[in-house]
Amino acid sequence: MNAPTPPYPAAPPVFETFGCRLNAYETEAMKGLAAEAGLDGAVVVNTCAVTAEAVRQARQRIRRLRRDHPQARIVVTGCAAQVEPETFAAMPEVDLVLGNGEKMRRESWTRLAAPDFRPPTEKIIVDDIMAVRETAGHLIDGFGARARAYVQVQNGCDHRCTFCIIPYGRGDSRSVPAGVVVEQIRRLVERGYAEVVLTGVDMTSWGADLPGAPRLGDLVQRILKLVPDLDRLRISSIDSIEADPALIDAIRSEARVMPHLHLSLQAGDDMILKRMKRRHLRDDAIRFCADMRAARPDIVYGADIIAGFPTETEAMFENSLRLIGECGLTWLHVFPYSKRKGTPAARMPQVSGPVIRERAARLRAAGAAQVSAYLADEVGGERAILMESGRRGRTEGFAEVELSTDRPVGAVIRARITGVSAERLVGTPL
Repeated sequence: MNAPTPPYPAAPPVFETFGCRLNAYETEAMKGLAAEAGLDGAVVVNTCAVTAEAVRQARQRIRRLRRDHPQARIVVTGCAAQVEPETFAAMPEVDLVLGNGEKMRRESWTRLAAPDFRPPTEKIIVDDIMAVRETAGHLIDGFGARARAYVQVQNGCDHRCTFCIIPYGRGDSRSVPAGVVVEQIRRLVERGYAEVVLTGVDMTSWGADLPGAPRLGDLVQRILKLVPDLDRLRISSIDSIEADPALIDAIRSEARVMPHLHLSLQAGDDMILKRMKRRHLRDDAIRFCADMRAARPDIVYGADIIAGFPTETEAMFENSLRLIGECGLTWLHVFPYSKRKGTPAARMPQVSGPVIRERAARLRAAGAAQVSAYLADEVGGERAILMESGRRGRTEGFAEVELSTDRPVGAVIRARITGVSAERLVGTPL
């Protein structure tokens, strides 16, 4: 399909987001920049590069969006656009490919909104992401529904895990200064948000690029001290081996820090972890989970685990499968290994597709059993529920609860857990 030409439809831009919470956060920032620039007649697709399947889904969605918006300009941005811009530029449906650095710049949207704007001949505006030193933390005060807000505190990653393409889409690690984060959270609390979630690509690297090299725990402690009216602080994901003493102390001793940690574990076999170029071993993960549970018995763990990493034997996979029980993991994100061109793992001996899918299914089944057991254990107890809709909310451990009567969205209420239905707790307000 030929690219549309001016005048473009006088309609607000449409935004589509794939991937992580950080991408969703940046989409909100782009919406603000586009509105400020007066952009009309555009469809913006914020892509994810974490797996080949994520790229395939984005391409499929772009084709559909062109059919639905034949006169609009289609702008593709995000991690997949950054690491393989030519893939999207070659699509006849796409008018412009915008890099991850460029999408956060006000001038990009001002230029795009100009009546006489013409995309470059090659359709690509993508610079070196490794040269970017800014984050989007200064652009918006978080985003979310009325219940919970997400605040970006960090972007990028200095590590080079052999399976991961994300550093090449996000660049090196860079932190939002603590003062900026605290002021954002203070404003969000004043607007009525009861819970704030800190987000980033590699959260435990926060602060390494700031004066004095503070740690994530220092930021958490500062938020708790300077925003005393914040009811609940949640940390989206951490690398357990890099959890600093101040962070561990805050999780252990501060009730306002939610007892829910999502851990970047990836595997439970030492050889696979080494080949992944991870920074922890199996026993490190088990020890961390045991120590934190001893310090805070109500803690709930989620984790990322990859099935079928190159060279993974059945015995190696069994180690990952057993890790679920040995660490007491509940909320699993299972990723069938996806070969990503340009990563060292792509050059390693590959596990066959059917074996990868079978192992992923076994991991998911083990995870489902853990969820069922956890929910059953919750019955009979009392929990503080953050209401996300009239009758549904989340516990401190992030379990979903269906209540018997309506409560205000955004309120934190106490309820007795009376049962389980369809992988959801059932509760009665107190």
